[in-house]
Amino acid sequence: MPIVIAIDGPAAAGKGTLARRLAAELGLPYLDTGLLYRAVGRRVLDGGGDPRDPAAAEAAARALDPSDLARDDLRGPEADAASSAVAAIPGVRSALFDFQRNFATLAGAVLDGRDIGTVIFPDASAKLFVTASPSERARRRWLELRGKGADAEVATVERELRDRDARDAARATAPLRPAEDAIEIDTSDLDAEAAFQAALAAVRRRLG
Repeated sequence: MPIVIAIDGPAAAGKGTLARRLAAELGLPYLDTGLLYRAVGRRVLDGGGDPRDPAAAEAAARALDPSDLARDDLRGPEADAASSAVAAIPGVRSALFDFQRNFATLAGAVLDGRDIGTVIFPDASAKLFVTASPSERARRRWLELRGKGADAEVATVERELRDRDARDAARATAPLRPAEDAIEIDTSDLDAEAAFQAALAAVRRRLG
């Protein structure tokens, strides 16, 4: 089996940055699987539907086009909430399962998301669970939003992150949790370089 590295964790913990750097370092393709759910949620919203509606969400997932992942409106509170809602729907996850599996099957890949190591690739070569404290994650997301010109309060951002964490952990289908054999990396007190070195060392140990 090609090398597959699964990186899971909550929003704004730094998993995307780590996944992209690991993919570049190891010469592997990279897929941000969270964008799939964000794009599905955005498709539902564009059609005037409710992201919690299974029929609308599954139809959007089956109609998903790779170009949807390049949209510039897949981040922010509205997209976050829609993504979390559609991700809880079994039909959506089923529709996107093959896309994710096929992406990595031929040449390997680094994939980040919320259920990569537990559902999509339970047999991944290496699994990381990247986390950070809610306050630190909120600070990072706030800085990101401010950098894009959005008017946001840190307290509001943290509340939205905590709400999403609760929804993701409580959903019946593929809840957010570390795989039993995942290596956990807490980035709360790590800068980007230190977090990357810790992740790279953990992956290399697991790959032998």
